[in-house]
Amino acid sequence: MEAGGTATEAGAGPSTSGQGQAPKPTVILVIGMAGSGKTTLIQRINSHLHATGRNGYIINMDPAVTHLPYGANIDIRDTVKYKNVMKQYNLGPNGGILTSCNLFATRFDQVIQLCEKPRDPPLQYIVVDTPGQIEIFTWSASGAIVTELFASSFPTLVAYVVDTPRVAAPQTFMSNMLQACSILYKLKLPMLLLFNKVDVARHEFALDWMSDFDAYTAALEADSSYAATLSRSLALVLDSFYANMRSKVAECATEYEQFYLPELERARKDKAAREEARQRKEMERLRTDMEAASLRAAGAGAGAGQAAGGSAGAGGSVGGRGPGGAGKAAAAAGTGSGAGTAGGPMEVDGSDEDDEEDGDEEEDDV
Repeated sequence: MEAGGTATEAGAGPSTSGQGQAPKPTVILVIGMAGSGKTTLIQRINSHLHATGRNGYIINMDPAVTHLPYGANIDIRDTVKYKNVMKQYNLGPNGGILTSCNLFATRFDQVIQLCEKPRDPPLQYIVVDTPGQIEIFTWSASGAIVTELFASSFPTLVAYVVDTPRVAAPQTFMSNMLQACSILYKLKLPMLLLFNKVDVARHEFALDWMSDFDAYTAALEADSSYAATLSRSLALVLDSFYANMRSKVAECATEYEQFYLPELERARKDKAAREEARQRKEMERLRTDMEAASLRAAGAGAGAGQAAGGSAGAGGSVGGRGPGGAGKAAAAAGTGSGAGTAGGPMEVDGSDEDDEEDGDEEEDDV
């Protein structure tokens, strides 16, 4: 099992976050097509770490694996039962794997805490075994969460595993390289290409194709199909991808420190600036609303005061006219009584007596 450089070749060792701090372990995300031999490769990496006396930490993220040839420090199967998820949510195999990974990702902060826990001797490498279906990890929400949490806490790289016997065909080789390139641009992390199963088929032909465009073109000479023509054109496009490929873990860790970490810090500052601007805007809007409410309240109070003053003035005017009106009423009453002494009351009294007599007669008739 070889790569452009062996995956476990440490070079200068784990990365450090700064002087005076304990060195941080390097995270290796092992990604590859189904059947490329990721789990077996991790078993060999684990054996190599133990043989060389290096402290490693193995994490299994594949909920559907039935047997692990290595002892995982953290196993998703201990938290999420894949078959129970399939039954509970009525899912197929791929849907069950995806849902299990999503459920596990909701608690992945606890995994980060376990990885950050001080140890003696300290951790040097954290190796993550991803699900067999490559798209479930690379293009899902759970894969993005896991990758971002690791990359924001530790030097992180992607180890893309290539099934060497299967990429002996030029077009299959190009498909794998395009998949690796898409993962590189998706995750934006340093990448290692690991050519696995080299005991079955040597990988030198792939290195020649990556370094020599003419050698790859010659391998396509016998094929004149549209796919072969497309592969020939894509080989030119991927030339810069091949040129920037690293061959050692230490080189990837250095690239992380030089390029990814400053970009991460810049993104964090931009996010903090946007959040501060949003809060400032919200406070300004709240202040404006409060001022407008105060002005409306003050205007309503002034209007109520004017209305109360007007009512009081109107009441005083009516009260002033009251005695005069009473006097006029009394005068009118006096005038009326004078008219009564002139004979009016006698007529009124007479009419009342007649009414009483009529009433008595009606009562008698009844």
